[in-house]
Amino acid sequence: MFPSDDTLTEGGLPASGNGRVLVIACGALAREILALTRLNGWDHVDLQCLPAILHNHPERITDAVRQAVERHRENYRTIHVAYADCGTGGQLQAACEDMGVTMIAGPHCYSFFEGNEAFSARAEDEFTAFYLTDFLTRQFDAFVWRPLGLDRHPQLRDSYFGHYEKLVYLAQTDDPALTETARDCAERLGLSFERRATGYGDLATTMARWAQD
Repeated sequence: MFPSDDTLTEGGLPASGNGRVLVIACGALAREILALTRLNGWDHVDLQCLPAILHNHPERITDAVRQAVERHRENYRTIHVAYADCGTGGQLQAACEDMGVTMIAGPHCYSFFEGNEAFSARAEDEFTAFYLTDFLTRQFDAFVWRPLGLDRHPQLRDSYFGHYEKLVYLAQTDDPALTETARDCAERLGLSFERRATGYGDLATTMARWAQD
């Protein structure tokens, strides 16, 4: 069983302490990382997730990751960080280098799910796109609608999203119901809709490399 999205959003996921490799990740990546570890039989890889809602406060991510690394350093042979830059302005990368741990490459999860090279190639043509992943589609209200006050003041929609033209759903799984949820999110924001099947992208190749430690 996967943890609930609400749990991953607000509380994260504690490490079990059973592996030799620890991945410290954003709660928004928990399902994908757990799916990869189970599919590949990576029983030696343990996962701790920090609350996904930290993405609404990126200035807090670096300190939270640093504290998690220091707390677990003595219990694991290797620690990796499954965050991209995620709005930290390079601070997370600098902290990881200072602590001697590796992190996943890319500016954010939209990029590494699509593949950093592919995302970068599209970037110039998609600066008016708003992106969702599987997790963010399921948690749209918690991460977008309510924090922006659109549940109380829907008239603010154009102020926030007037410069966007389309919503791109980067789909990790083939789930028709989730696709319809993402389509509804686009309608609520007044944007055109595009679904792009990405799978796990660079997260899968990075996890495979980390699992060899």
